[in-house]
Amino acid sequence: MEGLPQHPAPRTVEEVFSDFRGRRAGLIKALTTDVQKFYQQCDPDKENLCLYGLPTEAWEVNLPVEEVPPELPEPALGINFARDGMAEKDWLSLVAVHSDSWLLAVAFYFGARFGFGKNDRKKLFQMINDVPTIFEVVTGSGRQPLNQSALHHNSSKSKSSGKPSRQPEINPSKGVKMSPPAKEDEESGEEEEEDDEQGAICGACGDNYGADEFWICCDVCERWFHGKCVKITPAKAEHIKQYKCPSCSSKRARV
Repeated sequence: MEGLPQHPAPRTVEEVFSDFRGRRAGLIKALTTDVQKFYQQCDPDKENLCLYGLPTEAWEVNLPVEEVPPELPEPALGINFARDGMAEKDWLSLVAVHSDSWLLAVAFYFGARFGFGKNDRKKLFQMINDVPTIFEVVTGSGRQPLNQSALHHNSSKSKSSGKPSRQPEINPSKGVKMSPPAKEDEESGEEEEEDDEQGAICGACGDNYGADEFWICCDVCERWFHGKCVKITPAKAEHIKQYKCPSCSSKRARV
């Protein structure tokens, strides 16, 4: 994203918190007062998109930066892909959670870059902790515990996601692009299957595995997705020889 590097890097605790507060205000604006504009810009048919908050209290939806590694930590990649696959309220809540995580990453990146000591880091965290999170503002939850399924969502869409975990033992009751073992499989594999099922999450929305939902596996990155999140029905999956998730389909060559 071209806008981020143009702002001078904050060097003191107060400057970092001011930067945090400006970015936070921009992100809250995108998810509340400007929500219709934000929703329209997150077209699932476009490439992987990120939501950026700027120190100027502005926001923008844009492609990720090309530099590797980036100058600043990157927000969640591909937020547009799950937009039509879940309720708008749930989608906005999920984006809010990732925005909170990104704000903390940026703030403490500056802290590490400019050598904040223990006391400065503690002071910065206390200043940040005194203001409501974006998730709390968007949902009106008032610091209520977040559903674990949202917290479990990792940035698996990110271009630097690392090695995907293969989970062929997942056993949803529906699904075509999987080869799930029957429940009557050998007892020796049952414990392994249960562990894999419990740890499985959707690469689009971040929700945990559910046995009553249709899932599909990307043949490229080997991540699992709810059919509804990637707009694939069981009937449609029967005619797909090799499935590529939206991220792999639109991935551009990067250095």
